[in-house]
Amino acid sequence: MKVVAINGSPRKGGNCAQMLEVLGGVLAKEGIEFEVCQPGAKVHPCMACYHCLNNNTLRCIQADDGVNEIIEKCIAADAIVLASPVYHGGIAGSMKCVMDRIMLAACCGENQFHHKVGAALCTLRRSGGMETYQQLLGLMDAMEMVLVTSDYWNAVHGADIGECKQDIEGVEVIEKLGRNIAWMLKVIDKAGIAPPETHSRTMFNYIR
Repeated sequence: MKVVAINGSPRKGGNCAQMLEVLGGVLAKEGIEFEVCQPGAKVHPCMACYHCLNNNTLRCIQADDGVNEIIEKCIAADAIVLASPVYHGGIAGSMKCVMDRIMLAACCGENQFHHKVGAALCTLRRSGGMETYQQLLGLMDAMEMVLVTSDYWNAVHGADIGECKQDIEGVEVIEKLGRNIAWMLKVIDKAGIAPPETHSRTMFNYIR
């Protein structure tokens, strides 16, 4: 079993990365492979050209910034974790670009994420944690994923790099999240039950 995380922070080794290390450490103890993808700041926004959707390519036509590789890894994974720092009350801009393109290319046509395990976490200095956490969950909630939680909202405080580890409760929340992800993956694997029938949504535009 494999978990793929997308770190939406443009900073290498930042608080988001450190919380994903905590999560990965728990998953490793459970025998689950873990990989973090960090697209960085030079990510193109979605152009709403619909090339990916109309041609069912499962790839974005913009192929020079690593997002297609992330899409491939997410499709192959058993679970996906979305992580972002809070930027002015919401997800980081580069993370929004990645999420927009993943959702259109891999999920809005023949959904590649349905019934995968999903979880989210964010890091923040002071406020905006709930808004950012809900934005991250929103993608997975709309993609028929199996959402895993901890015993509190997955928002860890810290401004300067490394300060997040001083948020003792926040670190414990992420550790519990890791154990719950591992448990859910093992439950699904052990059950051996085929997922329920699904199909593409009927798209309805209100102006026609």
